[in-house]
Amino acid sequence: LIELLVVIAIIGTLATVIFVNIQSVRNKAYTVRALKEFRSFQEAMILYFLNNDDYPADVNRDIPAGLEQYLSGGSWPNGPYPGSVYDWDNITGADPYIQISLRFCDLSGENCRFPIESWAEDFDYHSSMYWCFEGTCRSHPDQPVDHPGYCVNC
Repeated sequence: LIELLVVIAIIGTLATVIFVNIQSVRNKAYTVRALKEFRSFQEAMILYFLNNDDYPADVNRDIPAGLEQYLSGGSWPNGPYPGSVYDWDNITGADPYIQISLRFCDLSGENCRFPIESWAEDFDYHSSMYWCFEGTCRSHPDQPVDHPGYCVNC
């Protein structure tokens, strides 16, 4: 009986170690995919800018009209992290900036699924992972520049 309990304990320990490693690999894969997609968006926006002499107007958690033709695959992908969504921000006014954000909460703010990464430890509804094109980018248009967020190319 003792031998059986020892074997069960060893199997349980190994299963825990394997599960933790799988989670770590999965989180890294999400981040790698996000970086790849941000670079793809950058290329698409450069082509868009060259053809239109301006960046597309701001949209709320959606793709700017006409951008599909510049994206490989022809569509705006879902975010790589579970529950995440890309958001094009072209903010005008006194402190303009242009970026693509990856948001981790739905519009209600009730359902947030933040990455299990050190850079996301302080994230809240307004936080995002983002790629800055120009200006003083930030995690959310309604928040100050120092609000928790993760700029991948700053």
